[in-house]
Amino acid sequence: MRRFQLPGRSTVHATEGMAATSQPLSTLAAINVLQAGGNAMDAAVAACAVQCVVEPGSTGVGGDCFVLYAPRGGDRVIAYNGSGRAPAAATAEWYAERGIRELPLHSPHAVTVPGAVEAWWRLLQDHGTRSLDELLRPAIHHARHGYPLAPRTRADWQDKAAHLALDPAAREIFLVDGHAPPVGEVHRQPLLADTLTAIGRHGPDAFYRGAVAEDMVQRLQALGGLHTMKDFVNAAGEYVEPITTDYRGHRIVECPPNGQGVIALLMLNILSGFPAGDVPALSAARLHRHIEAGRLAYQVRNALVADPSQAKVPVDWILSEAHAAGLRQRIDPRRRLPALPAVHAPAGDDTVYITVVDRDRNAVSFINSLFKPFGSGIVAPRSGVLLHNRGISFSLEPGHPNAIAPGKRPLHSIIPGMVLRDNRVHMPFGVMGGHYQAAGHAWFLTSLLDHGLDLQEAMDLPRAFQEPGSEQVQVETPVPAAIGEELVRLGHDVIQPTEAIGGAQAITIDWRNGTLTGASDHRKDGCALGY
Repeated sequence: MRRFQLPGRSTVHATEGMAATSQPLSTLAAINVLQAGGNAMDAAVAACAVQCVVEPGSTGVGGDCFVLYAPRGGDRVIAYNGSGRAPAAATAEWYAERGIRELPLHSPHAVTVPGAVEAWWRLLQDHGTRSLDELLRPAIHHARHGYPLAPRTRADWQDKAAHLALDPAAREIFLVDGHAPPVGEVHRQPLLADTLTAIGRHGPDAFYRGAVAEDMVQRLQALGGLHTMKDFVNAAGEYVEPITTDYRGHRIVECPPNGQGVIALLMLNILSGFPAGDVPALSAARLHRHIEAGRLAYQVRNALVADPSQAKVPVDWILSEAHAAGLRQRIDPRRRLPALPAVHAPAGDDTVYITVVDRDRNAVSFINSLFKPFGSGIVAPRSGVLLHNRGISFSLEPGHPNAIAPGKRPLHSIIPGMVLRDNRVHMPFGVMGGHYQAAGHAWFLTSLLDHGLDLQEAMDLPRAFQEPGSEQVQVETPVPAAIGEELVRLGHDVIQPTEAIGGAQAITIDWRNGTLTGASDHRKDGCALGY
């Protein structure tokens, strides 16, 4: 139970509908749609479009999208993969011949064809009740008439000022004398307003064909990119079969690869072999166990997770109990595993998360991203579209499952989540934070299901994460010094992160009482609202 003399937030409670996002203007847009008679999918798209304007470092029309949707809160969960693909001319050999061994953040080669706009349109056509034109109007208003910068948004913005300064259009739109506008300053994006207006009126054709697409392609080609108009014309997401695992009497649902949801489930499978609540919720023992499970699981991710249309991804083996048990046995409670085992499969960063539940209990788990803050930093100069840099997640090693290839989708960090209980939706949820997301799902869910914390307490609990490829463990500053010292004794190289780790939103459905409970992470600017 919340201790009211300490800083914090209460959970939010309502009966008719609820939305939770990392921006108040976005949450309000969703609630307005619900109150006007729209459903959860309508509200999620409207909210996402607003965030593409008011939180431009995290998401945009130049990014990608993944969605889980449960009609009327039932156990039939629909998954949509709205991630974009590499240009048809992109091959690992092309980069190897030119001595390119990695894709820089600010590079046309880091840009895959954005998938978000097509995903919004398809999901509304199939599951919405309102037109894209109507739902984009709040975002268009904020882009044309302005919105005030929120504190966390501005902090991320200023941190990437040098990145934005590399591109003339990005510098003109986002910087004032080389700096981010101050907190509360009204910022406008009239070019993006025009682009959103065109998308609303003409659908995805306004983005993937014609002037906007030509603007993006010409800018990328001018920088040396391999993109063509045909790459944009061929853009299309797809419905996919969700993957699941059982944890403490709940069914956890994720999107399948090329996303890393399978790694969140693997971590839960590893952790399921430990007794629930056997160590304190915030303790060196629990953090050590979680860090080690993450190190083992992310080793599997980096070796095997890729686009299943172009590589064999052994999902069943990854999620098998035997595999989880083998990894679990490697976790030593007395010390850090000094070396990670090689992965032998059987033969044969910045983001916004939105969740909405409506009066009919349609439940949406919706995530949209540019990947790293402000993506590639490349802006198409006539349309105002900021392009993501998801392509940096490709491997340039020929033969690797995740090697870049024509029309291939890269390993993706963004993962919406859904929890089922008693054959219906209990909670749509998501955790932001780039690579952290799989570990974040596991930390959040085990905080709820193993330790009995409420939604807000589970989000507020301090976090730790060892980035893939790093030997250092980032431990948030609220973690008591004694716990940090114990982690060092166990062999971890502990550092404090330069910023808070991730963010989260969630809504639970109480079917017996007919109520909704929501929460939004204090690490971001947003909130949960209901009515």
